[in-house]
Amino acid sequence: MLKTTLLHPDILRIIAQAGHHSKILIADGNYPASNKRGPRAELVCLQLTPGVPTVAQVLSAVLSAVPVDQLNTIGIPADDPYAKFGEPAAWADFRTLAQEAGITAPIEPISKWDFYKAVESPDHVLTIQTADQALWANVLLTVGCRTP
Repeated sequence: MLKTTLLHPDILRIIAQAGHHSKILIADGNYPASNKRGPRAELVCLQLTPGVPTVAQVLSAVLSAVPVDQLNTIGIPADDPYAKFGEPAAWADFRTLAQEAGITAPIEPISKWDFYKAVESPDHVLTIQTADQALWANVLLTVGCRTP
């Protein structure tokens, strides 16, 4: 039996094969996952019903299974209409989950277009598409090392 809370067989297979510096994207329901991904990245679609699961729920499960060095969100351009609302609420949830997982690195936003470039890199191994309806709720994980 597994000790991790992550049980999805395809996600477990992909992250088991991932190495240090590999990238895992957990995407909200608005993210263009079919065409914004790395050349060898696999796409796992988890959209069950609108809002289920959320990025935070998937993040919690993934953090239970893999060490993470860095978390990045997709930054909101200053001229975007959504920028006036400030930081998305989902980012606070991501911080809490990262802290609970023992990740000390801050969660850093990457500008929208640089975020897409980071996801399209050869290091990107997996996109998990959720049905999260929150705006700007995408998180890019950089896999860390297992340490004693």
